[in-house]
Amino acid sequence: MAVSGTQPERRSGIDRRRFIGFGGALAAALGSGCASAPPSVLRLATPGAFDAEPRPSGIVEDLARRTFRYFWETTDPATGLAPDRYPTNSPCSVASIGFALTAYAIGVERGFISRAEARNRTLVTLRFLRDLPQGPQATGTAGYKGFYYHFLEMRDGLRAGDCELSTVDTALLLAGALYMRQFFDTADPGEDEIRRIVTELMNRVDWRWAQARPPSIALGWSPEQGFLPYDWRGYNEAAVLYLLALGCPNRPVDANAWSIWSSTFRKRWSTFNGQQALHFPPLFGHQYSSVWIDFRGIRDAFMKSRDIDYFENSRRAAFAQRAYAILNPRRWQGYDADVWGLTACDGPADMLARFDGELRRFRSYAARGAGSGGSGADAFDDGTIAPTAAAASIAFAPEIALPAIETMVARYGKHIYGKYGFYDAFNPSFRFEDAKLKHGKVIREFGWVATDYLGIDQGPILAMIANYTDGSVWERMSNCAHLRRGLQRAGFTGGWLEQS
Repeated sequence: MAVSGTQPERRSGIDRRRFIGFGGALAAALGSGCASAPPSVLRLATPGAFDAEPRPSGIVEDLARRTFRYFWETTDPATGLAPDRYPTNSPCSVASIGFALTAYAIGVERGFISRAEARNRTLVTLRFLRDLPQGPQATGTAGYKGFYYHFLEMRDGLRAGDCELSTVDTALLLAGALYMRQFFDTADPGEDEIRRIVTELMNRVDWRWAQARPPSIALGWSPEQGFLPYDWRGYNEAAVLYLLALGCPNRPVDANAWSIWSSTFRKRWSTFNGQQALHFPPLFGHQYSSVWIDFRGIRDAFMKSRDIDYFENSRRAAFAQRAYAILNPRRWQGYDADVWGLTACDGPADMLARFDGELRRFRSYAARGAGSGGSGADAFDDGTIAPTAAAASIAFAPEIALPAIETMVARYGKHIYGKYGFYDAFNPSFRFEDAKLKHGKVIREFGWVATDYLGIDQGPILAMIANYTDGSVWERMSNCAHLRRGLQRAGFTGGWLEQS
């Protein structure tokens, strides 16, 4: 969920991501100019490697437990609202609610909490979301047309500041809610209520209204300015948005919405560091939709033409980033085969500073990535490593993600690994102690490290650990009629999608 460009500061937590995925959506609409690397840099990912029996290390289970605790302990038990970040005071991120809901079910399956505890927290969350006021007014509401504002005030759930009504943040929230509808499947009255509320929330979303320039879906809307001037087009995190909109039982968008979203894919297909794939530089674009959707063995028209699936595509993206860290063309400190991972994350500051004899640009919160960035906006590297990038790739590429998790904890754990798992990011090259930091702190003998955990980065870590170890999220969502309908209308065939 990246921001392209600098936004004026409004309040803590809101300025960093005015528009979810803005950089990705804009860059994807433009061309691609990825430079190729020799194929000998790193072998192509082998499709069968995922089939190896999962053998998570002790540190991975510890990471899962700590990351679960982040959602269980920082989410407001009276409302279910999940903070955008912690411990810095921040509003609620509606996308974080979707990850929090998913975390509760994973917590039950891993023995962290009881089913009754998860049911009660889920009911609190869903009832609160259902009852929040909706309408076109600029104040006093939480959303409009079934969508929610990007950020909500933690105290009352109403719109925070002047943030936008976010289509993709709403989709991430609804994906988590749908997963809970699948998880709570007994005749218990509380579980029945969960299923009914989720259905109500899903049915009131007016996806067609959000098609300001059909058949595309707009990034967002605000009472002050109307629809944002950008649509979701090109490979990015919006796959889950389109699939939910296509699968909607009462107001689905036309099937050609997927075709227009994927119409620029040909320009994004390229080779980077030995990996031929559909590229999106920050890894979050490969991970978010895959939290809930098992893309193994199912393919749409574009992936059929390339003879791979989106799962394999995401594997290759992870391998390409690792190869980039090994090459380390910008000579940042700390990069190697087991310390890698660029995505949207916190960074130290928005400034220029001299490093290794060159004037370098550093950023605070930004999309970071390597490879084809279309306009280049998302192919930005300032030496800031986000552990979520490698950790949340564990379901795609465990043979490189597991060593990365273990190495980062072993090598830097005392600085980057805390009560709730990995802090959001770190940068061993940034040692400018007199810099005016936007986030985190500089440790003289180490470099810069974030001091916050971010919900949208924590969520994929836990969910993808679960998908790697037992496939629990994917398995339940593969039986979700709403999602299956969306995939089929998008033209996906094969694999589990053709099983009853």
